[in-house]
Amino acid sequence: MQTPGKRSIWHVLRFAAYGVLATLVGLAAAHLVAAFTIPAASPVLAVGSTVIDLTPTPLKEFAIRQFGTADKLVLTGSVTIVVLLLAALAGVVARKRETLGLLIIVGLAGVAGVLAVLRPQSGPLDLLPALVAAIVGATSLWWLRRVDGQADRGTSDRADGPTRRGVVLATGGLAAAAVTMGALGRWVTSYRLGGTDIALPAATDPAPAFPQGLEKMYDGISPLRTPNADFYRVDTRLTVPAVDVDSWTLTIDGDVEKEVTLTFDDLAAMDVVERDITLTCVSNDVGGPYVGSARWLGIPLKDVLAKAGIDATKADQILSTDVDGMTISTPLDVALDGRDAIIAIGMNGEPLPREHGFPARMVVPGLYGFVSACKWITRMTLTTYDAEQAYWTERKWAIDAPIKISSRIDTPKPLSSSDAGKVIIGGVAWAQGVGIEKVEVRIDGEAWQPATLGTQVTDDYWRQWYLEWDAEPGQHFVACRATNKDGDVQTDVRMTPFPEGSSGIQEISLNVS
Repeated sequence: MQTPGKRSIWHVLRFAAYGVLATLVGLAAAHLVAAFTIPAASPVLAVGSTVIDLTPTPLKEFAIRQFGTADKLVLTGSVTIVVLLLAALAGVVARKRETLGLLIIVGLAGVAGVLAVLRPQSGPLDLLPALVAAIVGATSLWWLRRVDGQADRGTSDRADGPTRRGVVLATGGLAAAAVTMGALGRWVTSYRLGGTDIALPAATDPAPAFPQGLEKMYDGISPLRTPNADFYRVDTRLTVPAVDVDSWTLTIDGDVEKEVTLTFDDLAAMDVVERDITLTCVSNDVGGPYVGSARWLGIPLKDVLAKAGIDATKADQILSTDVDGMTISTPLDVALDGRDAIIAIGMNGEPLPREHGFPARMVVPGLYGFVSACKWITRMTLTTYDAEQAYWTERKWAIDAPIKISSRIDTPKPLSSSDAGKVIIGGVAWAQGVGIEKVEVRIDGEAWQPATLGTQVTDDYWRQWYLEWDAEPGQHFVACRATNKDGDVQTDVRMTPFPEGSSGIQEISLNVS
């Protein structure tokens, strides 16, 4: 038989579980409603997006370094845990003070609702998921409390507390409802995203035949062309925007002769080019994974801007805005200096994947993505840096961030073990706009040795390299550095990604036995 103290503890824990269950039901219902309306307004996502915006830059960089592309999953999970802890508190409070416990549940949903409507490009409909979460969550907790009270009165002479059928059915039914609504919400969201099966126009200026990469001969070297599924993704989005290509438009406004709005068909009817370009995230540390190379299909940026008529004496930046209100600033003079800046609509022979900006994005070679690669783009405003600041500019990142000469060791992996004898050291290097002239390898601090280079696809594309090494047993240290065609050597001065991109020489340790 349980003592009164143990029964009291069990009672508290039971009500904490009621609070958690009620909140989960409310969140699942809200997620389902958001799936039909605005996915980003789902309460956990609305709160998570705000947390991303308010997180200090050093902490963001730490999260990217530690968790990589799983940083959003970690963030969403952390937000959910905090919400559920508060929900448990609401359940415990409701045990003695029902109204206050219900108000905590409503308050949690209210915070999410406020954050949802404060998002850029938001409207009244963004409040609906939070409203549903408040009503469903509070009602569920109210009902669980009633069922518990009835069961408790019916079994007051029993030491093990309420275990009757009503409580089991109530909690089981709500749990099943939460799982069903959550799963249905995910399915609806996926269905709304759908595929990207659209007809792409043929390039009026196609790229040359693509060469064979060194990865065919040497395992471990990054493929010369990065498959779409493996291309890195670093952005602030917790959910991929659901964009309908038929209703999507791109507007050019600001310091222009006339405001112009283009449909996808308008873009596709213009002269379309194919370009092989490497993209790099400014958060990529030395030797990091946030770099990829692809063949892009798109319309020259200068041709798109010319539709509106621009005056470079008035504007000095392109302020790009995506469908959810995220802003990216690009120096106007850089975008128009003759490089292959494009509004891309295709990637590696396919329409842009949803994760990479479908139906259109900006691609400007030679600049880190945070100042050049606006995904899901829907507006380009010609303005000045004095008049408007973009998302990353407000957070003190650099305005003009050219990609630095870099090289990376792909194989062997750091801290790996190899057999003595012939070992292939290989990787990639990039120096956009100029091209790679040579890559050198240093072993155990000795003299730099020239590596063998793969084909240079274009000067805006990375270049593969390798070195055959006769490895002897022991621990070894291997470093690499690149030199561009102007004779500039990759610096060994170490810099963190903030505020204008990392620099330094990658050196790895490995064991040979």
